[in-house]
Amino acid sequence: MSISENLNTDLEAQNDAAAENESSTTNVDEKSNATEPEAAETSNINEPDATNETEVNENEVPTKEATPEKSIEIPVEDYAAFGQEELLASLKKLSNSYPVQLIKDQVEDIRKFFNKNFDEKAAKSKEAFIAEGGNEIDFYFTTPLKREFNELYFNYKDKKNDYYKTLKTNLEKNLKHRLELIEQLKELISSNETVNKKFNIFKDIKEHWHQAGAIPRDQNNVVWNTFYHHVDKFYEIIHLDREFRDLDYKHNLEQKVKIIERAKELTQETNINRAFRELQVLHKIWKEEIGPVAKEYKDLIWDKFSELTREIHDNRQAHYAEQDAKQEENLAGRKEIINQINQLTEVPKNNHNDWQKAMKQVEELHDKFKKVGRVPNEFKNSIWDEFRAAERNFNKAKNEFYKQIKGDQLDNLKKKRDLIATAEANKDSDDFDIVTPLMKRIQSEWKSIGHVPRKDSDKVWKQFKDACNHYFDRINNKKEATSAAQEEALEKKVEFIDTLKSFEVTDLESVISKINEWKTLGSVPYKKRKIEEEFSQILDAMFAKLNLNKKEAELIKFDNKLAEITAQNNERLLLDEKSFIRKRMDELKSEILQLENNLQFFKHADKSNPMVADVYKKIDKFQNDLSLWKEKWAKIKSL
Repeated sequence: MSISENLNTDLEAQNDAAAENESSTTNVDEKSNATEPEAAETSNINEPDATNETEVNENEVPTKEATPEKSIEIPVEDYAAFGQEELLASLKKLSNSYPVQLIKDQVEDIRKFFNKNFDEKAAKSKEAFIAEGGNEIDFYFTTPLKREFNELYFNYKDKKNDYYKTLKTNLEKNLKHRLELIEQLKELISSNETVNKKFNIFKDIKEHWHQAGAIPRDQNNVVWNTFYHHVDKFYEIIHLDREFRDLDYKHNLEQKVKIIERAKELTQETNINRAFRELQVLHKIWKEEIGPVAKEYKDLIWDKFSELTREIHDNRQAHYAEQDAKQEENLAGRKEIINQINQLTEVPKNNHNDWQKAMKQVEELHDKFKKVGRVPNEFKNSIWDEFRAAERNFNKAKNEFYKQIKGDQLDNLKKKRDLIATAEANKDSDDFDIVTPLMKRIQSEWKSIGHVPRKDSDKVWKQFKDACNHYFDRINNKKEATSAAQEEALEKKVEFIDTLKSFEVTDLESVISKINEWKTLGSVPYKKRKIEEEFSQILDAMFAKLNLNKKEAELIKFDNKLAEITAQNNERLLLDEKSFIRKRMDELKSEILQLENNLQFFKHADKSNPMVADVYKKIDKFQNDLSLWKEKWAKIKSL
């Protein structure tokens, strides 16, 4: 059953009384209809605030005229979380995509947070400028982003001012037109024209009245009431016949019924804000654009409209209550994140790794904080201030730690440079008995000194290593030049390798016996050490025939290599071998750590997944290799 049918049903009990009332009078008692009481909270929505920046008083603008784009939804953003680039991009998007009269709140929010961010950077720049000896009076700070933002913001203000100036002009023009229509109606009432001609003129006036645009809000009620006062007088003066009056009432009733039907649809609208905004438009049309209805319908249709209005308001209040609860939950979530950052700041961190781990956690909390939804407006700024204060405290503690570390590293750098000076001062000495122990001692001291600044680490190590190597190369070169025994050992080893070509491998003991025999042949000249590689390759072939465990074979070969280094009494070879083993262990550890990190990218690290299984296989291989190199390290450290 339609709303019109419902209205007829509700009126059946009072039709007789209504008919008697209609037969007794031809004048219309609809003056009170012009000032029908509105349902609670039917105030205008989205009315622009006074700008305090322009000659136009935006409060004079009626809702319908000021915001015709009722269906437009402006995105809700947490601009406090945005950087300057993001804020500039947001201002550009709003200015290019939405009517200027609808974005005032968003633009002012963007401007506030952009200026706050800019002021913080300016304060830091000023502090650095003064610290470097600059005069505060001479300080000036701006950025290309700031200039671009200001230009865009002032363009927005110009557009807004132009809009409201034009709108005010149109409102005044519409007011003048409506007042002229009222005067025409007054003249019509007192004219001597025939009734039929008056009817036609009256219909034309009403048509122009409904087509006239909005007028300044402060004039609205007075002008509307005045017009319909004279409409009533027109009915009274000319004793308008029932047929014409009923047609007028019927048209007005149909329009108001349509409004009620639309209001009923709005009670099911899921977008609560859109429903509320449209409700305000419906109230304005009901009150200001549609004339009176027959007396018997007046209260009934208003009661139905008011009932639907209250339902929409109830939906809106429930929606806001739900939003409030969610925002309170978000506020609690953000406070918890701030507490976690404060706790991370307070936890003692004594080394670089501890601080790197804490920095990663704070970075994750920062991203998490930005993703939390909106909070109550009264906490929107303060919660961000608390968050930034927590991050500043953390960064201050971090900077103090690294400042102390930097001081320690500079002290270490000075100590290492002193050792470099000692090594370079003695690298060409021929007093080997005194200088050799000295060079070994400063090498040991070098190891005991902690880290130096990263930018100096490779440089100072190269200087120190070159000086030490230069000295020990001189010793080795001298030994090679004067060692006939080494030349003899070389000849023997060449012959021994020839005999191995026909050697039949039977078991491990036979191979080890050949290794032991090789050790007895002595050391060869430093520049002829390639023969050791040849022997190592022959051993690889022997071990392969025995299907010997790779690790066992490598350790046997390594023992032989250590025996050769020891026999030569070559400190440089020993240091190089130690450095190589340490480097290889570090590389393997790094590979294992990278693979373990890669596993975290798989949602389910199940070995049934071929990719996951391959990662685990590589980890096992590197673990086995690392175990081998650790055993080599243990052997060389024992020398």
